[in-house]
Amino acid sequence: MLTFILIGLAGFAAQLVDGGLGMGFGITSTTILIALAGLGPAQAVAAVNAAQLGTTFAAGVSHWRFGNVNWKAALKLGIPGMVLSFIGATVLSNLSVEAARPLTGIILMGLGIHLVMRFSRGRAPKKTTTKEPSGGLLFGLGSVGGFLSSTGGGGWGPVTMSTLLTMGRSEPRRIVGTVSASEFLVSIGGTAGFVVSMWDQLVENAMIILALLIGGVVAAPIAAFAVSRLNPYLLGGLVGTMLVVLNIPAVFGPLDLSETVLWIIRAAVLIVGFTVTIVGARRAREKAHEVEIVEAVDPDRERATESVHNSV
Repeated sequence: MLTFILIGLAGFAAQLVDGGLGMGFGITSTTILIALAGLGPAQAVAAVNAAQLGTTFAAGVSHWRFGNVNWKAALKLGIPGMVLSFIGATVLSNLSVEAARPLTGIILMGLGIHLVMRFSRGRAPKKTTTKEPSGGLLFGLGSVGGFLSSTGGGGWGPVTMSTLLTMGRSEPRRIVGTVSASEFLVSIGGTAGFVVSMWDQLVENAMIILALLIGGVVAAPIAAFAVSRLNPYLLGGLVGTMLVVLNIPAVFGPLDLSETVLWIIRAAVLIVGFTVTIVGARRAREKAHEVEIVEAVDPDRERATESVHNSV
C-alpha cells in the first residue's frame, strides 16, 4: 500500500511539472520510479508509457477543444515518433537490468542537463512567424523524441517542444497543444513495444500504472491553476538539476566510486544547477520587465513575448 501511495505521489509530482513546463511527466516519473520505488529501467519506462496513454489522450482532447492543435503538424511529429518509440521499447526490454540501468540513467541525466541549459538562459522567444516548420524537421524531431521517450522514459517534450518554441514559428499555445496531442501516438508506439516484449511485467505492474494515472489526473487541474503563479524558468532548472542528481548512481555506479565521492558529485551538481537556474530566472524576469517598458513607450510595437511562461 505504501508503494502504491508513493507511486501515486510520483505521478502527482510529475504532472505538476508537466503542467508547469509543458514537458516532464515521463522523465520525472521514470526517475522517481527507478530511484525511489526500486523498479528496473524497463519496468519503470513501460509503466510510464502505459500511464501516458490516459494522460496524453486527456491532454490532447483538451487542447483540441481549445483550438490549440495543428493536426497536420501533429501527425508529422507523432507518426515517426510512434514508430521509433516502438523500436526503442523493444530495444530497452531486451537489455539486461545491468545494461539498461546505466543507459537509461545517461539518457535521463542528459535530458536533465538539457532542461538546466534550456531554462538558465532566460531568453525571450523569437517573434512568431507564419512559416510552418518543414516536414523533414518535424519527422526528425518526432523520430528522436519518440526513441528517447521509450528508452529513457521521457524526452518527447524536451526535444520537440523546446526546439519548436525556440524557432518561434507558431503561437506557443499551438506548439504546446500540437506536441501534447502527438504524444498520444508516441505512447501508443511505446506501450505496444512493451506489450510485445514484456506483457507479463505490464500485467504484474498494473497497480503501478493505475497509481501513476490517478496521481496525474488529480494533479492536472492543480497544475493548470498553479502554472500562472510559478516561475517556469526556476521550476524547469530545478527539475533538470534534480534529474541529474537522482541519476548519478546509475551513471557512475559502474565505475565503483565510493559513496563519499558520489556525494561530492551530487553536491557539486546541486550548487552549479541551482546557481545557473537562479541566474536564469532573474535574467528572464529582467527581460520581461524590459519588454513591458518598451510596450509602454511604443504601444504599437509588436510584443516581443507573450509572457515569460509562454517562452518555455
